[in-house]
Amino acid sequence: MASFAGVLLAGVLLGGIYSLVAIGLNLIFGVIRVVNFAQGEFVMLGMYATVVAYTLLHLDPYLGMLLVFPLLFVFGMAVQRFILQPLQNEPMMQIFATFGMLMLLQNVVLAVTGGTAVSIRTPASGLTIAVGPLQVSVARVVALLAVTVVAVGLQWALHTTMTGKAVRAVAQDRRAARLMGIDVERTYMLTFGFGAGLAGVAGALLTPIFTLTPQIGGNFILPAFAVVVLGGLGSVWGAYIGGFLIGLTEALAGFYLDPALKQAVWFAIFILVLVVRPTGLFGVVGAEEVGLRVQE
Repeated sequence: MASFAGVLLAGVLLGGIYSLVAIGLNLIFGVIRVVNFAQGEFVMLGMYATVVAYTLLHLDPYLGMLLVFPLLFVFGMAVQRFILQPLQNEPMMQIFATFGMLMLLQNVVLAVTGGTAVSIRTPASGLTIAVGPLQVSVARVVALLAVTVVAVGLQWALHTTMTGKAVRAVAQDRRAARLMGIDVERTYMLTFGFGAGLAGVAGALLTPIFTLTPQIGGNFILPAFAVVVLGGLGSVWGAYIGGFLIGLTEALAGFYLDPALKQAVWFAIFILVLVVRPTGLFGVVGAEEVGLRVQE
């Protein structure tokens, strides 16, 4: 019984990590309708930026988020403005452009770091707390709490602030939003910047947990895509809950089947959901075509 509880707990904590990465990816897709293959590399940049801040400025990674978020936010806006916006009427070219960004960022970091693995030890890195007979990593609990705060805050902002309402309006109907006086291009820039910033926050939160390499983004982007499809295209809560579903699936499959098959299991679920319900479990009809709909 204790082992089963341990697997469930590990799955929930792993799901929190996946949700953290997937929310920004889902926001970008829901509004701009671009499948951002470079989202994992944005997480990687956030992790390296956190290491630099920790090494040079002696900033704890959790304080480093205050620096990493605006850096990735500005970088994301620049990517949207100068790379994706000129391809606005060429959706396939935008997808290829994000894949090009993936390769560019990965190889630039590889050239700068020489591919050397990096890890940092913070007070939270080795701390654990007791949950019954189980010991739980404090860093993973912090990531779980953080993604919950992000999901609640993002949902609140989308439904109550003027900028959030503009984002939802653009996602529903770009032409109508433009006729209502909304600056669509500015909204796209802000959305992509915010999605990149969330990836940076995810990187800062994950730095005490993982050893960094230039290829580490690939560990997050594939599960994030599965989370987005499973939870619901364009749904914040779908990305949040979908992360836990994928995390639990991976943990249970790895424990009861074979660790080598854990990713194969959730990829099978990923394909099944695409075939049976393309909108995802919490998406709305048409979201896969027009992006984020108003969800009451």
